Amino acid sequence: MIQVIPSIAIRQGAVVKMRKGDPSSEKAYDENPLDLAKRFEDHGIEIVHLVDLDGAEKGTPKNYHVLEAIAGHTDLKVDFTGGINTDGDIGKAYEFGADYITASSVAVTHPELFASWIISYGREKMTLGADVTDIKSKHIAIRGWQKNTEIKLFDHLQYFYDRGLKYVKSTDISRDGVLEGPAFTFYQEIIDQFPELKILASGGVRGVDDIKRLNDMGIFAVIFGKAYYEGILKLKDLEQFLVKTKA
Repeated sequence: MIQVIPSIAIRQGAVVKMRKGDPSSEKAYDENPLDLAKRFEDHGIEIVHLVDLDGAEKGTPKNYHVLEAIAGHTDLKVDFTGGINTDGDIGKAYEFGADYITASSVAVTHPELFASWIISYGREKMTLGADVTDIKSKHIAIRGWQKNTEIKLFDHLQYFYDRGLKYVKSTDISRDGVLEGPAFTFYQEIIDQFPELKILASGGVRGVDDIKRLNDMGIFAVIFGKAYYEGILKLKDLEQFLVKTKA
């Protein structure tokens, strides 16, 4: 059964959401991050994807206090991402309560370092963030999606797969926050190329039918946000997917 993982994106301590990664489209929600996390937990959610947007753009985490609050006051497992670029960053993230780390930029700028984390922290604890602005060219975007690179997705995945990678979170950025449905064909391409990788699909989820289709494809987990924050996807709708898991 697919895991359902809500995304909590943080800017200066507040919960926000963007369209296609564009900061000018950012919308703040009247939510306290800890209260939101507790609501997810009350409905049976086990893992949250906590995005430090300030950290992603500045290159070093800025919202450890939110991570610490959620980790300290709930039993949720936290997948933390945003600005993890050094041994010091990842050490502090785990110290403040992260259970898993998703890292993107460092895997491009210092691939050997990210590969070393897969070994030192374990492949169960590390997820590669590999997000693309165009699913045809499949070029990786980093720094909170504000910088495009010439690195191609499949080359990137192959490099880290050869070094023990188990989990990859991939977003078609053009679908993020626009409620137009996930990039099903894109994810099928990844499955076909790397059948052993466990894929966390992110971006575009409109509702339960999208999640069911991803589940039927064999996707490991789905990260959702906008559909929930806009009241389209209800937590009670997710109960059918909430079974105790962690592969």
